[in-house]
Order: sequence, then C-alpha cells, then structure tokens
Amino acid sequence: MLDRMNELIDIINEADYNYHTLDNPTITDQEYDKYLRELFEIEEAHPDWVREDSPTQHAGGKIIEGFEKVTHKIPMMSLSDVFSESELIAFDERIKKEGVNPEYMCELKIDGLSVSLLYEKGKLVRAATRGDGTIGEDITHNVKTIKVIPLKLKEEVDIEVRGEIFMNKKTLEELNKKRKAKNQPLLQNCRNAAAGSIRQLDSKVAAERKLDNFIYHLPNPLDYDLHTHSEAIDYMKKLGFKTNPNNKLVKSINEVIEFIEEKGTIRANLPYDIDGVVIKVNNINDQQKLGYTAKYPKWATAYKFPAVEVLTKLTDIIFTVGRTGQITPNAVLDPVIVAGSTISRATLHNEDYVKEKGLKIGDIVSIRKAGDVIPEVVEAKIERRTGTEKDFVMIRECPMCNSPLVKKEGQVDYYCPNEKCPARHIEGLIHFVSRDAMNIDGLGDRIIEDFYNFGFIGNIADIYSLKEHEKDLIRMEGYGEKSVSNMLEAIEKSKENSLEKLIFALGIPHVGAKTAKILASKFTTMENLENASIEDLVSIPDIGEIIAKSVISYFQTNHHKAIVSELKDLGINMNYLGQKTEEREEFTGKSFVLTGSLQIYTRDEAKEKIESLGGKTVESVSKKTSVVIVGANPGSKYRKAQDLGIEIWTEEEFREKLEEE
Repeated sequence: MLDRMNELIDIINEADYNYHTLDNPTITDQEYDKYLRELFEIEEAHPDWVREDSPTQHAGGKIIEGFEKVTHKIPMMSLSDVFSESELIAFDERIKKEGVNPEYMCELKIDGLSVSLLYEKGKLVRAATRGDGTIGEDITHNVKTIKVIPLKLKEEVDIEVRGEIFMNKKTLEELNKKRKAKNQPLLQNCRNAAAGSIRQLDSKVAAERKLDNFIYHLPNPLDYDLHTHSEAIDYMKKLGFKTNPNNKLVKSINEVIEFIEEKGTIRANLPYDIDGVVIKVNNINDQQKLGYTAKYPKWATAYKFPAVEVLTKLTDIIFTVGRTGQITPNAVLDPVIVAGSTISRATLHNEDYVKEKGLKIGDIVSIRKAGDVIPEVVEAKIERRTGTEKDFVMIRECPMCNSPLVKKEGQVDYYCPNEKCPARHIEGLIHFVSRDAMNIDGLGDRIIEDFYNFGFIGNIADIYSLKEHEKDLIRMEGYGEKSVSNMLEAIEKSKENSLEKLIFALGIPHVGAKTAKILASKFTTMENLENASIEDLVSIPDIGEIIAKSVISYFQTNHHKAIVSELKDLGINMNYLGQKTEEREEFTGKSFVLTGSLQIYTRDEAKEKIESLGGKTVESVSKKTSVVIVGANPGSKYRKAQDLGIEIWTEEEFREKLEEE
C-alpha cells in the first residue's frame, strides 16, 4: 500500500504540473478525482506515511495563531517606476552611458503580491512575503495550498526563487457569486482578494480561493552557472515552476515600447490583472556592473499603465487668485497616487463646474489624470455619503484683499477687480520665473512669496534688482550664501533667454508657451511685436482673433509698456535667438510624428528643424497627421501610418528635404 501511495503522489503531482503550469492536461477530471480520493483514503488510514510533497497538502487545514517574521538573506528590493515613453528612453540612455549595450527581458507586471519561496534538497521549506524588503512574514501554511507552486522540485536543489501570487479574474467572479448568494461582502478586486487570502490564519480559507502564481526572479543566478536572466527563467521552469509565457527578450528600447503598446491593447483580455510591464537588463554581469541604489536595482524598472480612476476624500474647497484676478475653486484631497503622482489638490475651475458635479465637502470622489497629466475630479460617490458632508458655497469677496468679486457678462468666472491685489502680483511673479517662462532656478513659489512679503520684490523688474539685497537675503533664515549666489547667477543668466521665453513670462492672456514661440519666430523682436496690427497677427497660422486682440490690448496698456521698457533697460534680451520660420511648402502648416531611433538628428534637433520651416510635431498618429518620419526599429506608430496611408519619410529622406533649396 505504501508503494501505491507513492505512485499516486507521483501521478497526481505530474498531473498538477501539466495542468496548472504547462496548461496541458494529461488526465481527465474524473481520473484526477479518483486518484486523489484513493490517496486521501490511504493517508487517512496511515497518517504516519503522509509525505510533505503530497498533493493532499494543497487542501489546507492548518491554522496558525499569527505570522512569524522572516529575514531575507538577499533583500527583496522594489523597482523604480516610469510612466512615459520619454522616461523609458531616459532609462535606456542611463544604462548605455555605463558602457552597457543591453538586451532587455520584458515581463508583464502582475497585480498581486510578491513571494519568496525557499527550497532545501528540492522541498519547499518556507514561503515569505516581501514585507519591508528585509523582513517579511512566514506564509508557508497558505502558500502550500496553491497547486501551481510545487512542494517538491524536479531536482534536489537548494534554491530561493521569487514571484507573484495573484487571483485570476474568473476565480474572483466565481467567488463573488458564492459570496453574494450567502449575503457576504463582495471582494473588491483580484489583488485585494489575493492579499486577503494569503493572510488568512486558516489555510483552508486560502485553499478555497484557488490562488495562482508566476515565478520571475532568481536572486543568485551565477551560483547556478546562469549568466542571463532568460537562462534563469528557463532553469526555474525546468525545475517545475510556472513562468509567464508572455515574457519576451528584445534587442532595443524601441522593441520594449512596442511590447508595452501591444500588451496595453490586450490587457483587458488577459485572465489576470496587470498594472504595467517590467523591463530588466538580461545579462547578469551587466546587472552587477550597473548595481543598485539604496532602494532599487539600476538595471530594471517598471512601466506603469495609467490608473483609470482612484478614490479619495474631498476634505475642503479653497479659492485661489490668478494673475489676471480670476478666482478658482480648488479641491483639497486626501493624498492619493494617480498615474504615478501623489495628488492632494485639483482645480475645480469655477462655480458652475462644482455645481454640475454636485460636489460636497467631505465627499468620496473619483480622481483621474486628464490626458495623464492634469488631476481631475470625475464625480462624487453619492452612495458613500454619510450625511456629514457640507454644501459648496461660492465666495463673493476676494480671499486676499476682500474686494467684492465681479462676474463679466456671458462668462462663468469671477474676478477680483483690484489690480493691486497682492495675490495677483504674487501669481504673476511665480509665473514669470517658472520653467517654461524665464526658468530661474532657486526662485520657487514659497521664496517668491517670502520676497514679496518682505518687500524685496513688488514687480517682475525687481527680480533683476535682487543683487542689491544680497547681504540681507543671506541673513534670512533658510537662505545660505551658496543658495543666494546660485539664485542671483540664475537671474543674470535668464537675461540671455530667447524672446519667446519673455513673451510667455509676461503673462499675456491666452498666450501659452507654444503661441509665444510662434510670435517670437514670426516677429523676431519685441519692438516688432509691440507694433504689430491685428491684421498682422491673425494672418499667422494658429493665431486666432482672440489671441490677436489679447496681444494688442496688452501692449496698448501704459503699465505693460512701462514694464517692457524697464526690462529692456535692465538688459533683458528682446530678440528671437532661434531659427526664423521659413515658408517651405513641404513643411508649412503640416503635422509630423517622429518614431524609432533617429541616427542623424536628436529628436529635439528634428523638432526644431520642422518648426523652423513652419511645421509642427505631434506625439500620436491620426488621420490628421501629414508625415511620419521613421528612424531605426520603428514601432506601432509606423504600422499605424501604413494602415492609414499617411506619407512616410525615412530619416535620410527627411535630411534631403531639409537640404533642398
């Protein structure tokens, strides 16, 4: 009978491996149930014969009092996150600067919880959570219930492997059907369900949850004479672990981007949740050369898909005064991460916007990033209200100077009419020194407010007189000699900026950074722009009547004329230093998309050349795209251009067109 028990264990374990790991069933469900029932009967009659790797141990039943702490011999580090194509390219460039020419392994980032599995002589002896990376919790009793995790490996080897425990979407759906029938609370999502299951003190509960697992990391591959990550994956699969079949080894960062785009489109159809793609340098020696920061390996990163929506609490609505006097209500939120950024504030635009959304202070609200950039309050979760929420009330006086607010006919915004309102001055100063404007390092929002309140600056021209207050600034708390010196140096350097920076910095209504560049390249000097007629302005592509009238109005105001004159006297550059826009038929008024690795020009150089000839660059391919310029290893943008019949230039063709007379 002992021989029969051992035979049954081998049959069932092999069947489990083929079914759960290889997705290739070799026996019928009826045969499996028959063998398992027979094994249970033998073990019940001879409990002293029960083996640690018996498939009956997957059934659970062990109850513990609490989770013991486990110290990881090799820390379980987390990964740095990136959220855009440009950040991926920057990651690749950092690696190449270290003299590494990388291959990358791309892996789906499973939305579950990390686990460390320790085997001695091929037998599972411990499973642990990541914890803080150094100390985790022993969850062996629950991990043993996961059928896809082998209790005994195909080789008698001492090894630690790491991976992700998760719950499949279908499993969650089935569990929630049963819970609903029993009037039990529903499980919210796959990740929370998996985490909650693995932290059950009763392993029978974990067994009922039918968790799954992928193994993706061997912490010490060189000890097994494995010299690439892909070799380590193959070795772990050979030992009996389940690895993700969607892994892909690629030769370049463009292929990484292509992989991300491809998986992003099929994400919803996968049987499990993913929240991104992990990118790892494949060669182990290269990994060791690149090393680690205090928190992350430098040879790997995780691209995170943008969050659709997240929930948080609207704790207050406060009002700010813009540089034009416009009053804006703003949501104060319990801090929450949205698409990789911690969000605690979001604009609510105006009174009508808040009322249309039906927002109340104290509401649970959903937040997303509009265009993956600007935080946006989507809606209030009315079903979560408790009755303690407060109605929104629009203010009627300026929060800074108490002037009665005015609302212009036909507009939705309220304004502070007081041109001497300190808030308007401060906002204008903050805008003037910002990155896209004069780009003066060392003059952040708080410092501008301090300098304004202490009387060092009252208008933008005063910024260039701060040198006169150098000794007083150094004596201020929080300001050292070095920081003040660097700030003054940055102020002086800003005098050399090209004209478009100054135009944007002046804060002309409706004139953004892109419009400022168009105006600067067209008129070339501030004097020409000041003297431009409305006809001159509206004749420029992308400059409509609203912008034209705003520019005319600005330079007709004596106060603004005086500011520009004073800046000129202070030595601020008033000329456009970039390439003057030429009228070229193949570029003027057309939109261009760049894709692939450019060899002749950098992307910035290519964009500059296109814009200098009257064209513009955009990020995505659409029916409105005029031309797609392709470099080496182009991705999905190239294929989309082919599908849409859009004109395609190689980089060499692009250069030839640039060189044409």
